[in-house]
Amino acid sequence: MAIARMIKEMIMKSTGKKYSLYLIGTLIFCLWAQFSSGQYMENQAQDNPSLEKEYHRQSGLWLGLYTKYKIGEKLFYYGEYHMRRRDKLINNMAQIYLRFGLSYLVNEKFEVTGGIVTPFYWAPEDQYSSEEQIDKVVNQFRFWQQFLFIQSMGRVKIYHQIRTEQRWKRDYIVDSPFKLTHRFRYKISTYIPINKPKLQDKTLFFSGYNEIFIQAGKPILYNYFEDNRLFLGLGYVINEKFQLQAGFMKSIQQRERGFDLNNRDIIRFSIYHNLDFTRKRNKPQIEEIEPVL
Repeated sequence: MAIARMIKEMIMKSTGKKYSLYLIGTLIFCLWAQFSSGQYMENQAQDNPSLEKEYHRQSGLWLGLYTKYKIGEKLFYYGEYHMRRRDKLINNMAQIYLRFGLSYLVNEKFEVTGGIVTPFYWAPEDQYSSEEQIDKVVNQFRFWQQFLFIQSMGRVKIYHQIRTEQRWKRDYIVDSPFKLTHRFRYKISTYIPINKPKLQDKTLFFSGYNEIFIQAGKPILYNYFEDNRLFLGLGYVINEKFQLQAGFMKSIQQRERGFDLNNRDIIRFSIYHNLDFTRKRNKPQIEEIEPVL
């Protein structure tokens, strides 16, 4: 309750009464979505009493670098570079995740992005028998598209991100074929400045988001609801080029059989880097800094 009161007071102070109820509602929606994902899987198991749910507690450490470079009046290069470890945070390698794209700023409230993704996955060897021959590292091929809608509310902005992906992926078994699946993601996020009226140099801010993952395709039989991720963290704007962010993410992930659930606790550290290659040397400093999304 003390944490809830602190968050409520921070929102009221940052946004004023006019928008505070909307933001509190947004936070409630994120918590509801996290609960609903677990409830959905619970109901699936109850519909088939011959099967029992299996929960797999996992922990991980995700390190990320996000880049956004302005290369034209409305054109940006977008990149994400991740290293992810698992099992007691850091015991084993999990993924190297590389995302590349081009963003086009339609207007100040709407942005579209498209590109490719090349992730590499390390096999969870404990899930395979000693008789099975597996590749220890398997890659995927993906195309992705993103639509970002920005909603301003006083000092605070709400970001609605819709992302679609076409994924060619394969099992870890040697010589297994690549199969096409589709993934649909919706993320609602916010950044609330704490010590300044807007995101600018030397600003400490609260960040939070909830993201829902749904997948489809012929190989998907039982785990249409792939994942739900809830993140809460703090960030710091060093200057208009660099931002830092750290926080905790809870992930409820549905595995292939539908009744196997990954309950993941993940610590995230991220660096955000902005550059403007079109900016003139004596151009005035940016008044408000947009997060890299």
